[in-house]
Amino acid sequence: MSEIVLFHSVLGLRAGVLDAADRLRAAGHTVHTPDYFDGRTYDEYPPAFEFLDEIGGIPDVIARCTAAAGRLPQDLVYAGFSLGGVPAELLAATRAGAQGLILLHTAVPLDALGVQAWPASVPVQVHFATGDPYRDKAELDSFEAAVRASGARYEQFDYPGNGHLFTDRTLPDEFDGQSAGLLFSRVLAFLDQTGQG
Repeated sequence: MSEIVLFHSVLGLRAGVLDAADRLRAAGHTVHTPDYFDGRTYDEYPPAFEFLDEIGGIPDVIARCTAAAGRLPQDLVYAGFSLGGVPAELLAATRAGAQGLILLHTAVPLDALGVQAWPASVPVQVHFATGDPYRDKAELDSFEAAVRASGARYEQFDYPGNGHLFTDRTLPDEFDGQSAGLLFSRVLAFLDQTGQG
């Protein structure tokens, strides 16, 4: 079974993130859910982004998540919802022992993280709604091309709808139960093929 670190989105460590972790634990995996917002959670994006700016933006998030991962074993699968996918991607690319990367509603070009090449030994799975307002096709295509060029296994799944965090049942305007169930079945299949799974 895999050991996973799952980073929350800009909305904080909400019940939806804990639900996701519990789904993975029910399948026998060990899941860590660091709270890099120190208990703050949000129901809407504008105040969440304001808080993100207050703490120093993405560089501060990366620093906080790197510190959290540093307290865990090296042989990890990195996963992240939206904003949390940025440090997950960086750590999967640069930290020794990475077993895989699961990106939930995000992907950024490697050069934006200062990474020159993707490690061939780290498989990747990406999930996005087709109408996600935060989906950037150019960034996603750049990331996919870099991973495929390395020879690493790459899987990308698209889902109908416009919801960003569509796996989070506590966000009724975004939640899609059918797509969420399919996503988690694919994540579990990925974990079965990854690392010690």
